[in-house]
Amino acid sequence: MADTRQEVHALIDHLRPEQLPEVRGMLESMLDPVARAIANAPEDDEPLLKEDCEALDRAEEWLKHNEGIPHEEVLAEFGLTMDDFPLRKNGS
Repeated sequence: MADTRQEVHALIDHLRPEQLPEVRGMLESMLDPVARAIANAPEDDEPLLKEDCEALDRAEEWLKHNEGIPHEEVLAEFGLTMDDFPLRKNGS
């Protein structure tokens, strides 16, 4: 266990500074029980309904002719910001 911990520390020491926020986010999500439960949840194998497929087709067609809406704008409509999601702060 101690050897593995030292190896992980050594790998982190070799990362470029811009890679550290992503690694931090990954480590935080591994320690978060809710994130871990979501990551380990079984894949959704429920088939899409006809209405779902039609809605997806409409969305894809809309995106062919329109620019997507930034995530921050969608959150703002609900009175939220990226800071409300601690595992996603600072682009991580």
